[in-house]
Amino acid sequence: MLWFLPLLFLGVFFFLPLFKILAFTFDLSALTTSNLQLAFRVLLFTFYQALLSTFLTLLAGLPSAYLFARYDFRGKSLLRALTAVPFMLPTVVVAAGFNALLGPRGWVSVIFPLSSFQFTGTLGAILLAHIFYNTTIVIRIVGTALSRFDPKLEQAARSLGADSRRAWWNVTLPLLRPPLLAAALLVFLFDFTSFGVILLLGGPRFATLEVEIYIQALQLFNLPLAALLSLIQLLSTLAFSALYTRLVTRTTVQSAPRSAESNVRKAGSLREKIFVASFIFLLSSFFILPMLALPLRSISRLDANRADRAQIQTGFTPDYYTELFINRRDSIFYVPPVRAAFNSLGYAGATILLSLLLGFPAASALAKPGRLEKILDPILMLPLGASAVTLGLGFIIAFGRPVPLITSPLLVPLAHTLVALPFAIRTLQSSIASIPDRLRQAAASLGASPFRVWQAVDWPILRRATLSASIF
Repeated sequence: MLWFLPLLFLGVFFFLPLFKILAFTFDLSALTTSNLQLAFRVLLFTFYQALLSTFLTLLAGLPSAYLFARYDFRGKSLLRALTAVPFMLPTVVVAAGFNALLGPRGWVSVIFPLSSFQFTGTLGAILLAHIFYNTTIVIRIVGTALSRFDPKLEQAARSLGADSRRAWWNVTLPLLRPPLLAAALLVFLFDFTSFGVILLLGGPRFATLEVEIYIQALQLFNLPLAALLSLIQLLSTLAFSALYTRLVTRTTVQSAPRSAESNVRKAGSLREKIFVASFIFLLSSFFILPMLALPLRSISRLDANRADRAQIQTGFTPDYYTELFINRRDSIFYVPPVRAAFNSLGYAGATILLSLLLGFPAASALAKPGRLEKILDPILMLPLGASAVTLGLGFIIAFGRPVPLITSPLLVPLAHTLVALPFAIRTLQSSIASIPDRLRQAAASLGASPFRVWQAVDWPILRRATLSASIF
């Protein structure tokens, strides 16, 4: 019966806020012509930028996936790990990195001072950041599938007279279609629900559904319109999530299984060497430069000269780090760096604890096939289809009155747990299902108590999965 606890948690902190949002959408004052036109325009742009970002990400990700799947080169593991770093970075850090490189006082402006290049506040900035974030998804999903294809299939096609392009189009691409569609849909879902990148690099001029919900709820205090936009966002993301889940079940390729290493080879021809060298350079530059520009910018003075605004004073300075510990403007929002770090660690620790306490009983229930598993699984995965801004708006509406719980710091780890819980459940579920019942029965027959059985049998198997769930 412990599986009831995660259901109760979702009922209070997920379904209740969503119900409150749904109740607001019945306010007919939001269904005006201007509001509906605004919602349609924002939805259209959200689709447009997500489709364009997905297309460009595939253009960058597919050759990169082919590079990692088929070629062996020095520094391959390091470069592969480097492509995954942006996916774990906060959007504020990524936006700051691109601003430090391409912004008004970025390194490009310093090196080319007469250039009229404009980066921030453009659609290009949004697209570039989305590619930076999501290329690793294509590399992981498509590259893993491609690395396990039997190259003899292509060789057989070429022996029958097909050139390399025709062999790719008629043999490899049909086999790649399920993982390719799954990767594209997942990238589209992340781009569709993007918030920080749009707000920090594009601004309100390029408002998507997420940004417009934020503007209407927290800046204009138009909660009925924000609720209407949230409902549109929720229905869209749930549809995409369901479609992605369906596609994932079809990503298994019906071909002779091979290890990933058996398909890897050194670049042989001149064209292959040029391809490998050029993509190593492009990937290294694309993923290193924004992350390198930020720490270098933090110790560099790039201020305009008071006597001549066209000139920029440069040089090393530790002033920015010193200013972190000084509240010069006496702002009530100032938090010392050490305290901010402890706050982050505290929120992370509370989220890990709650996710594991709720994840273990839920994963244990899902690990046993049956009617309960079929009912619980889609319910527990529902938070994956809700955006952070939608949940935040739901929290404001649900817990803002009569008791102002919205100001309580306890809601922060609770909101984080909503996002982390489905991943924790999925990570733990497979490990729990892999434990043979006969091991537990043997330990119990020797007189071990239920806790001792869990300690001696379950925990050694679950230790690594627990660590993975905690880190995620």
